[in-house]
This record gives sequence, C-alpha cells and structure tokens, in this order.
Amino acid sequence: MQDRYYSFEFFPPKTAEGVEKLRNTRAQLAPLNPKYISVTFGAGGTTQQGTLDTVLEIQREGIEAAPHLSCVGSSRESIRAILQQYRDGGIRHIVALRGDMPSGMGEIGEFRYANELVEFIRAETGDWFQIEVAAYPEYHPQAKSPRHDLENFVRKVKAGANSAITQYFFNADAYFRFVDDARAMGVDVPIVPGIMPITNYSQLMRFSEMCGAEVPRWVAKRLEGFGDDRESIRAFGLDVVTALCERLLAGGVPGLHFYTLNAAGATKAIWQRLKL
Repeated sequence: MQDRYYSFEFFPPKTAEGVEKLRNTRAQLAPLNPKYISVTFGAGGTTQQGTLDTVLEIQREGIEAAPHLSCVGSSRESIRAILQQYRDGGIRHIVALRGDMPSGMGEIGEFRYANELVEFIRAETGDWFQIEVAAYPEYHPQAKSPRHDLENFVRKVKAGANSAITQYFFNADAYFRFVDDARAMGVDVPIVPGIMPITNYSQLMRFSEMCGAEVPRWVAKRLEGFGDDRESIRAFGLDVVTALCERLLAGGVPGLHFYTLNAAGATKAIWQRLKL
C-alpha cells in the first residue's frame, strides 16, 4: 500500500484581515507537512483572482497548492486562460469541479458536467496537472439516483482524473460502500475522505443542508443540546470526528483531506489525537 497522504483545504480570503488570518493558519498547519493545500473557487469564478493569489502565495512558501476550478458559467476560452495562468505560476495540481450555479445566472456555460472539464484540461495540457475530482459517498443532492451519481463519478475518473476527494460525511459505512461500488465499476484511483471538523452547530447544519451531507440524529441532538456552549460543542465535535478518522484509517483509506474553514485549531487537535 502506498504511503498515506494528508491535505488541507482553504478558501480565498476577501479582506486584508482574512489574508493575515490565513497566513497565521498556514504557519500553524505547515509543520504537519501536508502533501498539498487546495483553495476553493467561488461560484461562476467569483473568487478567481483570490484563488490565484492564494495558491501562488502557498506555492512560494514551498507547499504544493491545488486551486479548485469550477466550470459552471465558464467558457472554454476563460478556462484556457486560467489554466495558462496556473501553468505560468508553476501549479501542477487542480481540483476540477462542476460547481454551483450562482443565483441570478441564467446560462450554465460551455461545460455542463465536471467530466467535460476534466477532458478539456487533459486535451489542453496533457499530463501537466494532477487532477482531483469530487466524490459523494452520500450522493450528490442533485443526483437522480445513487446509481446515476456513481456513473457520473466513474465518467470523471475515465475522463482523466488521478484521484478524488469526497464531500464530508460522518457515516464511515457510506464511504466504504461507495469505494466498493466504484471499484466494482473499474475505478482504481485513490478516493480520499473529506473530513469536516465540528466547531459550530448552526454552521454545520447549514453546510450539510446545502451539500447533502447527513449529520447523524444523535450527533445533531447532542450538539443542539449544548446551546451556546462553544467549548462543549468543540470537545464533543473532536470526539466524533476523531473516532470517524480512526475508523477510516483502520479501514485502509489512502489519506485524509481536512476542510479547515481557514482555521487551524480543530484540525491540529484531531491530528494530535490521531498521532499522525
């Protein structure tokens, strides 16, 4: 089995204070030696410059950076230009996504699905980029059926993806079943679980509603019961997520991808408990 690898995800800050906060977060997480750090890309390219600035800064710090690239609302020409910017900056890693349609945008653009974006990146740039795609163990909220969702995932991999990162989840069985089903359909790339630290009940429930991730009832009820007691929420969240990671690692996952929300504390605490 190949060595496990660990990665972190940030979003591009929108203020000078946010830039400084993210630099401080990176300084705390860099000693954990992540394989790479990914940086999200706003709906319809709304954070394009912020994503570019952030990944170039991370790259200058000596850590591999992987910008997200969303194709909804984009043209081939605009994606071609972004790919060239990344190549010029020495970026060799991309997270290729369909992305969400921004409110008020009527046109989906020249790409309808992520597999079309992956095919385009490969046609334009050959093997220059390591390409990550998204996987949904609990199924994409817009998928017609679990089977349809799995077939979409297989198409992305066959289009040229090197590996996949999952949406976060709290049910390890959903992940293991998804991987088994993907393997049965000929997918052999690494499928890395996405890990969401729990630090804020209302934020977690809002995110989960949007992305279709299931928060187990017993977890939601315990978190709700803590009210505004942030310390209790954080402590319980650490227990839940650490136990999830332990089960995933014991089951042989290729690595873990942490959704940090630009903060270091919870990710570092989970890391230390896991003795990584």
